[in-house]
Amino acid sequence: MRRFLWLPIALMLFLPGVARAQGGDLPHAFLFGSWVGGLYPPPTTLTAKECLAQPSIIFTRDAVLRASVMDVTYIQSLVETVRDVGKGVEFRLVPAAGPTPAPGPFGLGPQQSTMDHGFGCGAPGLLRVQKRGDNEIVFPQCTDYPYPLVRCPG
Repeated sequence: MRRFLWLPIALMLFLPGVARAQGGDLPHAFLFGSWVGGLYPPPTTLTAKECLAQPSIIFTRDAVLRASVMDVTYIQSLVETVRDVGKGVEFRLVPAAGPTPAPGPFGLGPQQSTMDHGFGCGAPGLLRVQKRGDNEIVFPQCTDYPYPLVRCPG
């Protein structure tokens, strides 16, 4: 019995360091969760239920999901790399995978899809996120998201 007494003590001392190493090394960890605004000015009063019903952006460890004015479903972009740039982060995104665009009216070629142009930030695979506060971010120079985004309350 005494031989195994050290095991729980060692685990208690070791596991917090592992958790910090896994979560603390991610430069975009402050973004994880749901954000509202961006497409429109963020609301001043919003309950968690209202916010989580239709967030504009959802950041996860490996993907960024975004709402679009023209699409019913969220557009998913997988994260290729994330780099810390001082007051924010810079994402390199894998192009969004989606169905082949349908032909336009009278078969005159494919219609433009919102999946083709990313966030309107110039390069479709690049997203810069600037942190303005604990619960506010912006996408500088992104035409599709001209307004700040605020974190959904928990």
